[in-house]
Amino acid sequence: MAVHHVTENAETFTCNAFLAVGAETTLVDVGAWSGVIDEIRTITNGIDAVVVTHQHSDHVSQLEAVVDVFDPDVYAYDDHPLRTHSLEDGETVPIGDETFEVVYTPGHADDHVSFVSETTLFSGDVVVHDDGAFDYGSFGRTDMAGQSRERLIESIETLLERLPDGVEHMYSGHGSVFHGDVDDVVTTALERAEKREPKYPDKTD
Repeated sequence: MAVHHVTENAETFTCNAFLAVGAETTLVDVGAWSGVIDEIRTITNGIDAVVVTHQHSDHVSQLEAVVDVFDPDVYAYDDHPLRTHSLEDGETVPIGDETFEVVYTPGHADDHVSFVSETTLFSGDVVVHDDGAFDYGSFGRTDMAGQSRERLIESIETLLERLPDGVEHMYSGHGSVFHGDVDDVVTTALERAEKREPKYPDKTD
């Protein structure tokens, strides 16, 4: 399965958006960069679906534009005017050429979900490889209204429990793509989150 980082060249703040090309060509998050449609068009003429990890603005701002151009199915956990399919914990969705389990992972956002296959993790913002705060295992911020470090820790624990052995690819909402021992990166993120120290020293977390 070919996965393309279609917001990698963004000049404005956005999440990472990933285009998985295959039997079900799928965009995982859409981001906030207006150039995402042109970037997608350099790879494919159409997409079948969009799956949303959560509805923070940096992940969904360009959703309406993407739907207007490509008319994909839209999968999201929480209600959204453009949603065509709801996501539930434990169900499966096709992304590219693989089948992914939906894992409900709140804490950073109440509607956050991650997607896990036998080889790949799309983790959104619950766990990232590197993000400027930590390298090799960081976690989503929990210092803003409606966020919870305790709930995030529970979510990372759940993710570890449901992560198959041998997952080697992690595509997260921020930072770089990781290829290697994904279980170890997620375990490192959990250990850091469990220290309950502020991720950003000048914030209350």
